[in-house]
Amino acid sequence: MKEIGGYIELDTYMNPMLHDDGIKLNCGRNAFAYILKAKSIKKIYFPKFMCDSNDQVLAENGVEVIYYSIGLDFKPKMKEWDGWLYLVNFYGQLSNEYILSLGNNVIVDNAQAYFQDPLPGIDTLYTCRKFFGVPDGAILYTDKFIKIKQKDESYKRMNFLLGRFERTAGEFYQEYVDNNRLFKVEPIKNMSKLTENLLHGINYEAVRKKRTDNFAYLDEKLLKLNKLNLDVPDGAFMYPLYMENGSEIRKKLQRKKIFIPTLWPAVFNRCLEDELEFDMANNILPIPVDQRYGIEDMQYIIDAIKISQKE
Repeated sequence: MKEIGGYIELDTYMNPMLHDDGIKLNCGRNAFAYILKAKSIKKIYFPKFMCDSNDQVLAENGVEVIYYSIGLDFKPKMKEWDGWLYLVNFYGQLSNEYILSLGNNVIVDNAQAYFQDPLPGIDTLYTCRKFFGVPDGAILYTDKFIKIKQKDESYKRMNFLLGRFERTAGEFYQEYVDNNRLFKVEPIKNMSKLTENLLHGINYEAVRKKRTDNFAYLDEKLLKLNKLNLDVPDGAFMYPLYMENGSEIRKKLQRKKIFIPTLWPAVFNRCLEDELEFDMANNILPIPVDQRYGIEDMQYIIDAIKISQKE
């Protein structure tokens, strides 16, 4: 029986939702698991420059994994493969034209390129919580389907987001970490009603513009410091500043309360110290360019980096 009356819950939002036509799932890890199951994939080429979040998924599905290297352009160094290719669109630096040139049997991970359109016939996944203030959620585009029995619920995962909105990140950081760990054991579920509602409340064009403008400003000002030759992506994820002593600058910035993550610590176990991926994981500074910030904030970060170089 439908409830009528009582206290008012969170409003229902009606804005257009980006990727509303995709398959809405509970997390990126399970978007990948969905593809593995739907297409019965048993062999895949995976980048060394990657976190370990998918390792358990690959093992559970009995998939043979062959790791490949990337270059400074974030593109695979190999030219051929005899299974499926897992292609990570690092920092949104891989164009759709390039992706199309790779042919079939490609899975595109657009976790860092939410505003890049999916390509017809190319399996593509997106992770919502890397771009927006939601506790979970992923979008998948594929032409093979499996039945999902459960719908996720997110209300118990909201505390760290609500806390961060009114207080400091440090007070709720452990809850954020714990929330990320939950998805290692979560089965494939449909996206929660709460997360989907929040995604309908976002002004995507405003977010897109803010992220693009911030990235472009950083690239203009830090171009001479950066080992990477970057394109300005539409609705950027973060700005990757690759410096000789990036790991030391990261520590100095942290003392100034500018928190720059090490995105792929698993690389240090997967690669040798003389491999490019090891150095990239250690010395690339992923600078936040998201919708919380403006040009003044970008200049503040630039100034802090330059001061840290002299310290």
